[in-house]
Amino acid sequence: MIPLFRHHTKASSQPRRLTLKILRYNPAELNAAPSFQAFEIDEADGMTLFIALNEIRATQDPSLQFDFVCRAGICGSCAMLVDGRPALACRTLTRDLSAQITLAPLPFFELIGDLSVNTGKWMRGTSERLQTWIHAVEPVSADILETPMAPELAEAIYELDRCIECGCCIAACGTAQMRPDFVGAVGLNKIARFRLDPRDQRSDDDFYELIGDDSGVFGCMSLLGCHDVCPKQLSLQTQIAFLRRKMARLGLN
Repeated sequence: MIPLFRHHTKASSQPRRLTLKILRYNPAELNAAPSFQAFEIDEADGMTLFIALNEIRATQDPSLQFDFVCRAGICGSCAMLVDGRPALACRTLTRDLSAQITLAPLPFFELIGDLSVNTGKWMRGTSERLQTWIHAVEPVSADILETPMAPELAEAIYELDRCIECGCCIAACGTAQMRPDFVGAVGLNKIARFRLDPRDQRSDDDFYELIGDDSGVFGCMSLLGCHDVCPKQLSLQTQIAFLRRKMARLGLN
């Protein structure tokens, strides 16, 4: 009888033995100190770091802390440092890495424990600070038809809305490491998105009040770290450069 499913593996091949060195630290524990702990697992076909971490937690150490929700690169919860580079665990294949993998939490954000950080607290604070919602003079009514929007404009807004707020761009940002008040690429991307939206009736002068200083668009050192690590491949540096030109003209007036 022919089996319904067959594993397409070579009889002579052996799975790689992976060693994951994971930074362990729980700030809630008194007298705790950060340290690396090594875990070994066999690599499987198509294994991602998300799968590897879940296997470690299920079979070796249930106390290992890391975050995940969607497993599809949509929620941004599993962002971490992979060999020193910000990335999503669910989108990182182990076959693309060496057999020795070092994992650490994203810097800059409040540490919850091990690989888990509180990006949501920072993202919410930044959204409130930058007022990232539509500002309209007239009250919105559910009884009137929606205002038509050109498909090209809707697509441009949607492109900027693809940000999943994973925090990778902040973790890779040199300015953010030196200025805790820097809004970063994710904050500036939000401003670019609402600046495009015709339903938002704020002027460039209004946006200048929000980002027209060193904690905003003029703090960027153009190191391209955010652009390089964005898992959604957003044109972050292009948006920052465009906003900086617009805000600089206002500052000269």
